[in-house]
Amino acid sequence: MTIDFYYTPGSSPCRNVLLAAKAVGVDLNLKLLDLMKGEHLAPDFVKINPQHCVPTLVDNGFVLLESRAIMTYLASKYGKDDSLYPKDPQKRAVVDQRLYFDMGTLYQRFGELYYPIIFGGAPYDEEKAKKLDDAFKFLDGYLGKSEWAAGGNLTVADLALVASVSTAESCDWDVSKYPNVAKWYAKCKTTIPGYAEANQAGADKFKGMYQAAKSK
Repeated sequence: MTIDFYYTPGSSPCRNVLLAAKAVGVDLNLKLLDLMKGEHLAPDFVKINPQHCVPTLVDNGFVLLESRAIMTYLASKYGKDDSLYPKDPQKRAVVDQRLYFDMGTLYQRFGELYYPIIFGGAPYDEEKAKKLDDAFKFLDGYLGKSEWAAGGNLTVADLALVASVSTAESCDWDVSKYPNVAKWYAKCKTTIPGYAEANQAGADKFKGMYQAAKSK
């Protein structure tokens, strides 16, 4: 069995998948793509993924894009039980909602604020920062009602959200302002399997990119 994973380590969505793979105990055949060199536009990769984006998973010929879809696929197919991605419709719906919240609110607002700074040299935008602050407050509210993001145990929702939170922190976002997030975040670091290798190393790389952009 070979599961190829095309990725770049600084990417939060790529780290989502690395965390999910660690959590379910699946070894990925890592295929690093340097986006700055345009390796994602190489004909061989475009043939696999015409959208030429990362992350991209190829599981014995089955191609899947979008990090959160990949995470739920890995948990559904390779998870030892359904704790990471519940089969119960209501519990699963909460996990899905948190994943969509991460994709469409938290991570999106992070990108809207920081990507123009890092990749376009734009100034810090206080209005966009306010929207990201609101997103963190929403997450703080969720975590005020349950130990983990989607209930009483670790799920793929936590893995996606912690990648976003750690990336924001790598850009000097003050996570300590949100007490429930800060408590959960500290627990994630010590509880999630392979956290340092699968997530923190990439977040540190992203931090370097942010610091380099700030110094220009």
